[in-house]
Amino acid sequence: MNITKNTAVTLQFKVTDTTGKLLDQSQEPIAYLHGGYGNTFPKIEEALEGQSVGFATTVELAPVDAFGEYNEALLQTIPKTQFPPGVKVGGQLEGRAEDGNTIVFTVVKIKGPVVHLDGNHPHAGKTLRFAVKVLDVRAASEEEIAHGHVHGAHGHHH
Repeated sequence: MNITKNTAVTLQFKVTDTTGKLLDQSQEPIAYLHGGYGNTFPKIEEALEGQSVGFATTVELAPVDAFGEYNEALLQTIPKTQFPPGVKVGGQLEGRAEDGNTIVFTVVKIKGPVVHLDGNHPHAGKTLRFAVKVLDVRAASEEEIAHGHVHGAHGHHH
C-alpha cells in the first residue's frame, strides 16, 4: 500500500543538525495519520506521499519548516520567589501566550534572585535533518480519521 491521505504510517526517525550531531531519534516506531492532520511536518508528508514500506529518505527542514525561528520575545525573567522551592535549570513549566495557547518554558539559568526562562522549542532556529524509514502503511480507521490521529501500538492512546 502506498502512502496517501488517510493512511496510518509507521516509521522510525532520526534528527540531526547540519553538522550531523544527533538531536533526537525514535526509540520505538511512531505512527501518524497522513494527509494534512498536523501530525508531522508538511515537508516530511510531502516527501513520503506515494511511497511504501521500506522507503527511506532524509529531509532537510529550514527553521520555518520545523520549529520556527528563535524568538527573543519568548525569553523571560521571573523573580525566584514566584517559584516553588527546588526550581532547577532544565525544569519546565507551562504558561499562556497572549493568544491563549500553551507555551512550555524551560528554566535556562538561575542567577541570584532571578530565574531565566526560554519559551522557544529547543530546536527553534535550527536547520534540521530528519532521516525517516517507513515500516508500515495501512488504511486508517474511520475513528482515526475522525479523531485526526492514529490509535494503537505506535499512535495515540486515549
